[in-house]
Amino acid sequence: MLAEFVRYLEAERRYSPLTVRNYLHDVEQFLAWLKVDAVPESLCRITTDDIREWILHRTEQGHLGAASMNREVSSLRSFFRWLHSRGIIPRNIAQPVTSLRTSRRLPAFVPESRMSRIVRECEYDTDDLRCERNSLIILLFYTCGLRLAELVGINRDDFAENLTSLRIRGKGDKERMVPILECVREKILAYLSLIERQNICKSAEKALFLTHKGKRISRTTVYRIVKEELDRGGVQGKKSPHVLRHTFATHLLNGGADMREIQELLGHASLQATQVYTHNSIARLREIYAKAHPREKGGK
Repeated sequence: MLAEFVRYLEAERRYSPLTVRNYLHDVEQFLAWLKVDAVPESLCRITTDDIREWILHRTEQGHLGAASMNREVSSLRSFFRWLHSRGIIPRNIAQPVTSLRTSRRLPAFVPESRMSRIVRECEYDTDDLRCERNSLIILLFYTCGLRLAELVGINRDDFAENLTSLRIRGKGDKERMVPILECVREKILAYLSLIERQNICKSAEKALFLTHKGKRISRTTVYRIVKEELDRGGVQGKKSPHVLRHTFATHLLNGGADMREIQELLGHASLQATQVYTHNSIARLREIYAKAHPREKGGK
């Protein structure tokens, strides 16, 4: 039964391998807690109250936060919705279960002044393949707003012939095109030239970002590279690929970009996901207001 559910997530929902693995783990954990086998007879006996008790167990005894619990509930919703659509259970017992309320956190981002210094450092050309690769990783995250999985999945033939745009495969295998700035285009050309001169890619590997052995770089390695580069750039707080994605969106919004355009560039399915960046923009406007408005400066 679970193997069929995995095939559904992969083939029909087109979820990433990581998402499929997480969904499967959540469902298996829930069934193990209930001591229920994944067979129709047992699954039909599960109730909505069982799911609610599971939420209480995970949040009270497992000390799971609301956001993490909601992700697990989402996995169960997908599973029971699939079971119901296949006629395996008479009704979707997960449908009445509501998500836990989460506190709204503003996305962390790098201030423009500091990001400008980091970008200038990345733009310097070297003959060191590792330095060129790491610099290009930072530039693509910041100038294209990519997710970690999207960057790792880039192939060299995903670029337009003149390297002015890049085809990205996002969540649900949805494709979008993002523009490539001239400074980034030059860095890509320099990096590709180094790969060719040093004969790094000896196999049929199509990946853009490679290890020294010519293999596609891993998510873990990219995460570490970003953390090290942002550390070196003096960035405070959280340092991750997603922080650079947030920085991309926030800087675009502060620069006057339209919300719909930012949504398209980020590959968000709905505008609601993009609107979180307006909070950072409002915070910036308040700061400008406090410094510039006569009533704020001295008229209180």
